[in-house]
Amino acid sequence: MKGKPLSITGAGLGLRRELVPALLERVPDEIGFFEIAPENWMECGGRYERQLRALTEKHAFVAHGLSLSLGSPAPLDVTFVKRVKKFLDAHGIRAYSEHLSYCSDGGHLYDLLPIPFTAEAVEHVSRRIRRVQDILERELIVENVSYYAALANAGIGKPRPSRAAPDAPMSELEFLGAVLERAGCGLLLDVNNVYVNSINHRYDAAAFLAGIPAHRVRYLHVAGHYVEAEDLRVDTHGADVCDPVWELLGETCRRFGPLPTLLERDFNIPPLDVLLREVRRVRRLQAAASRRRAA
Repeated sequence: MKGKPLSITGAGLGLRRELVPALLERVPDEIGFFEIAPENWMECGGRYERQLRALTEKHAFVAHGLSLSLGSPAPLDVTFVKRVKKFLDAHGIRAYSEHLSYCSDGGHLYDLLPIPFTAEAVEHVSRRIRRVQDILERELIVENVSYYAALANAGIGKPRPSRAAPDAPMSELEFLGAVLERAGCGLLLDVNNVYVNSINHRYDAAAFLAGIPAHRVRYLHVAGHYVEAEDLRVDTHGADVCDPVWELLGETCRRFGPLPTLLERDFNIPPLDVLLREVRRVRRLQAAASRRRAA
């Protein structure tokens, strides 16, 4: 099982079917890698399978799952994990990530729901992550998620007492760090999610970044969101990246270096040349971080 830096570099783009015709014609040099959701491609066959194969044979890909449901109380779907492994291996996918959340309990709930931030939940999720890693024979990378109601959360500035009960609330940051350590997995650090949660749950995004274990971070996500109210952001991936998130990405690159960074856009998808403007901005921030490290 691997935990070393990924064999991807630069700025990546989430592959959506709307973009495939243009990308089959030519993949712009600015795009260093692509990311796909396995669930959207595993059983396609036919034309979509041929199109994906034409791209994965020539370009670097990572996979970002939607259905693993790491926090679910239901038994782990081992058959599904084995199907994912087959797909990853068949297409030479460089890495597989999933959300640190759950989306099923006897049936699919069609949303990514938060896990209680407790020591008991850390143990439950970590066992499932280790089991997935054993089946996949590779590291699983988990993503910090956006959430709107915390089932149990002590707040970023309120660590648990050292002798607290197993079900005592932890902070989001404590919970994330404990899972990474206990499961021995990597982190997909979603910068937009840090920003969204910092507004919705009123904490300092820079302080959150400062608490992230750098040796666990494998790559980054950046995306747009919807402003519902002054104190409420909704993680939609349906808009351009806003200036505060760009600023936070710059801070992230300064802190962790020019890690591979993926631009997500799930709807309101503009033409490829418009998306490339944001991809180039990612590359500029990465280049600035590289220059600072070389100075």
